[in-house]
Amino acid sequence: MNIGSVIMSKRKALGYTQQTLANKLNVSFQAVSKWENGGSTR
Repeated sequence: MNIGSVIMSKRKALGYTQQTLANKLNVSFQAVSKWENGGSTR
């Protein structure tokens, strides 16, 4: 299990959309998408 799948499973368990999580973390929803899909290593 990689970090992206952990983020996605925890996000879904909380009932958050990518946009909701992004708002809570003060990042863009595109950043959350990249994290979940392995598009970013930072």
